[in-house]
Amino acid sequence: MSLHVHKDIAALSPYVPGKPIEELQRELGLSRIIKLASNENPLGPSPKALAVLADAARTLNRYPDGSAHRLRTALADRWKVSLDQVILGNGSDEIIGMLARAFLSPGDEAVMADNTFVIYKMEVTAAHGVSVIVPLKDGRHDLTAMAKAVTPRTKLLFVCNPNNPTGTMVSAAEVDALMAKVPAHAIVVFDEAYCEYVRSPQFPDSLGYVRRGRHAIVLRTFSKIYGLAGLRIGYGVTTAEISGYLNRVRPPFNANSLAQRAALAALDDEEHVAKSRAMNQTEMAGVEAGLAALGLQPLPSEANFLYFDAGRDGRALFEALLREGVIIRHIEGTTVRVTIGLPEENRQFLQALKTVLGR
Repeated sequence: MSLHVHKDIAALSPYVPGKPIEELQRELGLSRIIKLASNENPLGPSPKALAVLADAARTLNRYPDGSAHRLRTALADRWKVSLDQVILGNGSDEIIGMLARAFLSPGDEAVMADNTFVIYKMEVTAAHGVSVIVPLKDGRHDLTAMAKAVTPRTKLLFVCNPNNPTGTMVSAAEVDALMAKVPAHAIVVFDEAYCEYVRSPQFPDSLGYVRRGRHAIVLRTFSKIYGLAGLRIGYGVTTAEISGYLNRVRPPFNANSLAQRAALAALDDEEHVAKSRAMNQTEMAGVEAGLAALGLQPLPSEANFLYFDAGRDGRALFEALLREGVIIRHIEGTTVRVTIGLPEENRQFLQALKTVLGR
């Protein structure tokens, strides 16, 4: 007997994560492999986070604090909001799913860019909503066009800033203009997973809209600069009203105990954050120069990765680099994305790329 699956779910493609190092070692028999595919912090986790994990592991027979009181209190203090304005997720991805389930009825719309974080469309479709896709302009969110795309059925509007996969940023002035046009029935979702890497003074104060009571939510994560991707912990800062509805669909104990303890410790490790940011800035300049020497021009990035048109089949380039022991990310067509790694990893990537292109 055949399964009966909703057409929206049947049409979805499963998310394909970056290829694990161990899998590639088994497939190709390579001993030296570098992974520059998933925008992870190459310096690893915060040492302060690692220091608390052994102690936290002793209580793994107990369920975690379902309210995550200590971590949420620390985040509320950090961002000058009340405790009930902070919600945690199993990665900020989970909060995107909560938003779709809580605020989208079948046929409701969510506005998003055409080349942005793929989970937005996946979660909107899973909630039987309609994704309204707005093309990027010069690799950046076209906030003017996105505002025009809002209709009475729009319930969510996603702004990934800096944008994944392009690394580009929209400015405070552009966001101000957007917020002046978005009606109150739409929640603006500022996904700022890479905000700690931003160097531009024009980065918007999106939390200011939340503090002023606007229907907005700011998503942040411990997976990137804090180096805790394997523990899956992210958070949202929003109004108490929106948080209250999200908690109605939030799974119990969704933030595990190890993640809560590690994130709390990492939050105060400013030295690790500063070191990670500085290395990323220095190494990105070197990778940009190396790509330019090969005739490739990445988009200006405010994140910890570079996005560029390879001028050839991106899938074939990705697979050729795999055989050289380098894992990057093929986005679509001729475009690829590479994470900024350690100095030696970046050198290996550029050498492998030169070798592959020379063929």
